[in-house]
Amino acid sequence: QVQVVESGGGLVQAGGSLRLSCVASGSTFTMHTMGWYRQAPGKQRELVALINSDGLTNYAESVKGRFTISRDSAKNTVYLQMNSLKPEDTAVYYCNARYFDSYWGQGAQVTVAS
Repeated sequence: QVQVVESGGGLVQAGGSLRLSCVASGSTFTMHTMGWYRQAPGKQRELVALINSDGLTNYAESVKGRFTISRDSAKNTVYLQMNSLKPEDTAVYYCNARYFDSYWGQGAQVTVAS
């Protein structure tokens, strides 16, 4: 069983920055594909960014050039650096760890004020 815990959400003005962190328990962290997803009110959960075990990344078109996903295997942690935030980035952000099974965190609220 893998536990996934996000932190770092909050309220920020448009144009500002936030960094989300996600710690995943267990000794198989390096083998997990880690992802950040988000869900805005009334909308479906959508992929924001992925990073696989080799460090290859993939981003949603809407966040390319503004968000950066990274991982620190020594800390079992994945980060999402969010710059140039827009009101439409407002959502609950979820961390996902996937290696055979899929594990989700509880979510972190990000609110971008215009």
